[in-house]
Amino acid sequence: MAKLLYRLGRFAFEKRRLVVVLWVGILAALVVGAARAPTPPPDSFSIPGTESQQAFDLLGERFPGAKTDGAEARIVFVAPEGQSIGSELNKAAVGKIVADVASGAQVSNVLDPFETGAVSENGTTAYATVSYSETPDNLTDASKAALTDAVAVGKAAGVTVEIGGTAVELQPEIGGITELIGIAVAALVLMITFGALAAAGLPLLTALIGIAVGIASIVAIGMSTTATTLAVMLGLAVGIDYALFIVSRYRSERADGYSAEEAAGRAVGTAGSAVVFAGLTVIIALTGLSVVGMTALTQMGLAAAGTVAIAVTIALTLLPAMLGFFQNAVMPRAARKAASADTPSHVGGDPMPSDPIPVKKPSMGVRWAEFVVRRPVAVLLIGLLGMGALSLPVLSLELGMPGDESQPTSTSQRRAYDALAAGFGPGFNGPLTMVVDARGVADPDAALDQVSKTLDATDGVVSVSPPIFNEAHDTALLTAVPATGPTSTETKDLVHALRGEAGDLKTATGASVLITGTTAVNIDVSQKMSDAVLPYLAIVVGLAILLLMIVFRSIAVPIKAALGFLLSVGAAFGVIIAVFQWGWLAGLLGIDQTGPVMSMMPIFLIGVVFGLAMDYEVFLVTRMREAFAHGESSHDAIVTGFRHSGRVVVAAAAIMIAVFAGFIGGDALMIKMMGLGLASAVFFDAFVVRMTLVPAVLALLGDKAWWMPQWLAKILPNADVEGESLNRVEAAEAGPQLESSRV
Repeated sequence: MAKLLYRLGRFAFEKRRLVVVLWVGILAALVVGAARAPTPPPDSFSIPGTESQQAFDLLGERFPGAKTDGAEARIVFVAPEGQSIGSELNKAAVGKIVADVASGAQVSNVLDPFETGAVSENGTTAYATVSYSETPDNLTDASKAALTDAVAVGKAAGVTVEIGGTAVELQPEIGGITELIGIAVAALVLMITFGALAAAGLPLLTALIGIAVGIASIVAIGMSTTATTLAVMLGLAVGIDYALFIVSRYRSERADGYSAEEAAGRAVGTAGSAVVFAGLTVIIALTGLSVVGMTALTQMGLAAAGTVAIAVTIALTLLPAMLGFFQNAVMPRAARKAASADTPSHVGGDPMPSDPIPVKKPSMGVRWAEFVVRRPVAVLLIGLLGMGALSLPVLSLELGMPGDESQPTSTSQRRAYDALAAGFGPGFNGPLTMVVDARGVADPDAALDQVSKTLDATDGVVSVSPPIFNEAHDTALLTAVPATGPTSTETKDLVHALRGEAGDLKTATGASVLITGTTAVNIDVSQKMSDAVLPYLAIVVGLAILLLMIVFRSIAVPIKAALGFLLSVGAAFGVIIAVFQWGWLAGLLGIDQTGPVMSMMPIFLIGVVFGLAMDYEVFLVTRMREAFAHGESSHDAIVTGFRHSGRVVVAAAAIMIAVFAGFIGGDALMIKMMGLGLASAVFFDAFVVRMTLVPAVLALLGDKAWWMPQWLAKILPNADVEGESLNRVEAAEAGPQLESSRV
């Protein structure tokens, strides 16, 4: 592979104008395609194979007139203190609001609280349910404005009006000020690392181009724009990092005396090989998210994987082409000044100075590596104990899908949630929808009567609504209100108990009872995620270990890499639980309400962090492998790896942390959780696992770290990430020019 990428790098460098024009053309074509692409279908949330989804599908089949994916709003009315919501003045105000909302163009139905009995027992609170003919994404601004006007009318009449439901859900926003701060921090880190504006600017430029190509591709193929959240987050981070490693290797090759063209080829052939395998591990982890079987998660993973693939391609082609335009500008200032005083004598570019480079004192990375190599046992024990302590909160992990109760108290959705809980009980915000299939039953009414009595007698059920039959009178809907809140453990136990009773009801009445609704869906999502973790790990980790065996020609190094990843993800989960579930530093991060961790967070974090963890493993350890393959001892190879890659890995990790931390400032709880989880995981993996525990383990293993059975070495292809074949390329293709390509 090194030989192929070497030639690709030289080609891109030589034909730089052509390469740049091609990428500009690709981006322009995709932008035009995205502009002309039809509006993507509305996002659909489905969880195949679960009882909730079966109930939902049955509703669509047996109640064909109902639009089950339409937006819904719940307008909550609270009377002034000491008054009843049913008083003449308050009732008139409520009636006016309901009438105004019902006249909206996209409203299909509004249920008046005084006609349906949706008034609390103490008479202070009432609510009206608004159903829309369109999905939440397709609601017009005028329809949403009608709800906002309702609040103003209520205030004028002295009635408190709050609104919740899918019609007023906040949409995650990408591209806010916090993300720009992350990019600014990345630029600062790049300037400190390289000390040259061009060297700092190229990774940022190519990463932004990669994101633009990725987003345009997502829109052009008709994928939902919500899938771009993770694509932007990862595309920016890995795009900068991959370019960072190649630019760093280019500068190293120039410092060794190679011409600009030769250095570009060698940088792509060596560091580019590491980029390819690092990118493959991320792509494998992201595409593996489809194992879960949830459309939203699959689309998010595929969109991000495609963006990472674009970032890899740009790093291997557009970046060396751009280096052709900034051959010396990317070098340190001292090297540029020295080069300007020399006379060009190289083939393929301007020379770097031929004088010996002054010996500098060991860098901090080298000193750290030497310290770890001298005391591997102590470092390993301290690191393992620290990471283990950070992972302890995982023992209290609670999963769920946060709803309006997790919104800031400044939002109308949260205040509506609290008002309903105060007026009607905590379980009112999470009712259970019971779908009763009575097809083939001799007496459906008797069967429904038995189901209603059983539900009403179940501990934890406050009330059961009268059944609503479909036109064929063979399927009915009932609503059971729990005594506890939608995210409480007692409500989850109640759902399991009711599902356990469904079998007895089937035997007694012949009717099948299925449970759905927000609470039931959350339970099913959590269970589906838990069931998918082990198969996902087996597939993703297995493929990645095989890939790393090809890279490192070793058995121990890939296994060590996978085990280190478990430590990183465990510590990251510890941080997430401490902040979002326990409330530590929650106020500082703008989190008003603690609650369960999102159900999809474990498998999402595992997938993304595994790919990123392997990035640092590949970038750092390939330099160690390269030094060992060139004859250094195992201990010296560790120090050499840090000498060449330590500073760059630190810079890459700092950039990723800055990019991910920028998303903590987002409005949506999901985005905050993703940003904090990824930033924490990168910190632990880069600085604790890869730069501390990995060298300690390698020092203890010695030469055994690089052992592989001969029979396995013959089966696996040799990726040659060390660039051994490049010397043969120089001899075969450069010929007499080889000597002239060095100073």
